[in-house]
Amino acid sequence: MNQKTTSQYVLSTIAAVLLAACSPAEQKSNTAASSPAAEPAANKKIAITAIVEHPALDAVRKGVIDELKAKGYEEGKNLTIDFQSAQGSTANAAQIAKKFVGDNPDVVVAIATPSAQSMVAATKTIPVVYAAVTDPVAAKLVPGFDASNTNVTGISDELPLEPQIDLMKKIVPTVKNVGYVYSPGEVNSTTVLEQLKAKLEPQGINLITAPAQRSSDVLTAARSLNGKVDLIYTSLDNNVVSSYESMNKAAVEMKKPLIASDTDSVARGAVAALGVNYYDLGKKAGDVTAQILAGKKAGEIPSARMETLDLYLSKKNAAAQGVTLSEELLKQAKQVSE
Repeated sequence: MNQKTTSQYVLSTIAAVLLAACSPAEQKSNTAASSPAAEPAANKKIAITAIVEHPALDAVRKGVIDELKAKGYEEGKNLTIDFQSAQGSTANAAQIAKKFVGDNPDVVVAIATPSAQSMVAATKTIPVVYAAVTDPVAAKLVPGFDASNTNVTGISDELPLEPQIDLMKKIVPTVKNVGYVYSPGEVNSTTVLEQLKAKLEPQGINLITAPAQRSSDVLTAARSLNGKVDLIYTSLDNNVVSSYESMNKAAVEMKKPLIASDTDSVARGAVAALGVNYYDLGKKAGDVTAQILAGKKAGEIPSARMETLDLYLSKKNAAAQGVTLSEELLKQAKQVSE
């Protein structure tokens, strides 16, 4: 063995001894240093609350979770989710808000007006993303749709009423009296009531109201409209939507069509609905939530509305409630149930 070969052998032996002396952790660290890898996302915790569970609000929650996963935040991996339903009770909503403040999650997603109001009243520091709130300004969640500079932002499900009224006329061309079942305690419902009345009256159409304080009152309230109305319009009132089978029962008894602003209500009895896609609304709220988890402040993100309305129709419900849907209207629908 020549001198050069001997020197190379000695150096190789020394390197092998030094490497063997390193701990496994040190060896792994040395290897990682030579091959950089992306850092995993830090664990995050969010809380979600809804005033009640029904198809539209459930779709919002699913949309939020799916969008967060698409953005890299997956439950069971790097995300913890605590969901609490208020079961239709504002008192429960307030208790849930207090619990969430104590838990101090990274973000709270509050679905529907009563839950959002309770959450915003409970904290001025934890980021709150409201979803499916018809009028966040009247509900005193944000001062306007611009960036609030507070801990609150979100996505509204506010609907323009002119297309709703146009739909009523297409289903009942001779409409003169519109029935409206609502919860007096829900600001989203009372806001729609006033706006709808203001738009119907100049057109010679009366709005006949029937208050329902609780979901158990919905059937009685709907039946009280018998003989007084040509159709019944339902807004995004959570008590009403959660009891939509009661609305359908009354409408079939009265032979008066139900027209909804929640597309999921068509599967539960409405003849027609012109409204937003609540799963898509949830995804939009999920995107906002992901921005906050990534470091953006809630108060820097403007509130937003949904831009697209979908028309859903049911021939079966129309027949049961005494009306026939025109071919022209059927052609305009995104979905028609036989």
